[in-house]
Amino acid sequence: MYRIRFHGRGGQGIKTASRILGSALFAEGYEVQDAPRYGAERRGAPIFAYVRADRAPVYERGIIDHPDLVVVTDESLVQVPAAAVMTGLCDRSVLVIASAAEPELWQQRLGVTCRVLTLPPGPGEGAALMGAASVGAAAKLIGQISAANLEGAIRAELEGLPSDVIERNVGRALESFDSFESHAGCVSEGEALTRASATPPAWVELEVEPTSISAPAIRGEATSEQVQTGLWRTMRPVIDDSLCNHCSWICSTLCPDAAIDVGSDREPIIDYEHCKGCLLCVAVCPSHAIVVEPERAVDEHRSDP
Repeated sequence: MYRIRFHGRGGQGIKTASRILGSALFAEGYEVQDAPRYGAERRGAPIFAYVRADRAPVYERGIIDHPDLVVVTDESLVQVPAAAVMTGLCDRSVLVIASAAEPELWQQRLGVTCRVLTLPPGPGEGAALMGAASVGAAAKLIGQISAANLEGAIRAELEGLPSDVIERNVGRALESFDSFESHAGCVSEGEALTRASATPPAWVELEVEPTSISAPAIRGEATSEQVQTGLWRTMRPVIDDSLCNHCSWICSTLCPDAAIDVGSDREPIIDYEHCKGCLLCVAVCPSHAIVVEPERAVDEHRSDP
């Protein structure tokens, strides 16, 4: 089975690259599985996608821990531990990094024993074409995909986009495909994983505590005022009376902890024992009369003689 991981950033077409590679392998007669994984859905956030392909049905699921091929479209991710670019690389793995530096330099930097190749960016190439470049390189390195099926997969995936966008992606993918001719087929299929070879999950044993310790200290109803959530605060809202219009129905109503009372003159009064510093009142105050002060500065002022 082939196990491929793409690493990049949002906006580089990593999810699309995995779908294109999966479609091209499917056209060659493979059973395929492809899926992305990411956290924050925003441009520039780290993302990775993976592809599995086999002549037999693919029953593996989840993240690829032992990849045959890893393609990195943003070299800055290599030094980000959370991106997990290096996870599972072994001697027979192939690592491709989009970089103008020489492969030998990356091999020295990373101290890895696997084969390292680089994919130099094209002149004036934007982030949107990195996905096409990476899938072209991956297709050639696998050595099982024809240029025709690669192009067909790209056109099918990008159908509906402007024709010039499709042609640029096709052209960049085929250019990358041809540039790795000397390394064609260097990625080999990994061994099938069995239940016996799978790494069991690590378990943490927690001792059961006596109920008197683990149960809540406050058991009765209407006792939330006994919990001084003001201790959680690092920043505190402070009311500037010279700017306050006494429209306290806004801040007192929207305070999620009912920590703002209303005085006799409709002036807002902050209960600092229970204000946990969410600063929602600062955001909603129409006259910007509520400002923010660091809790540390307040504590230092209190300690002054």
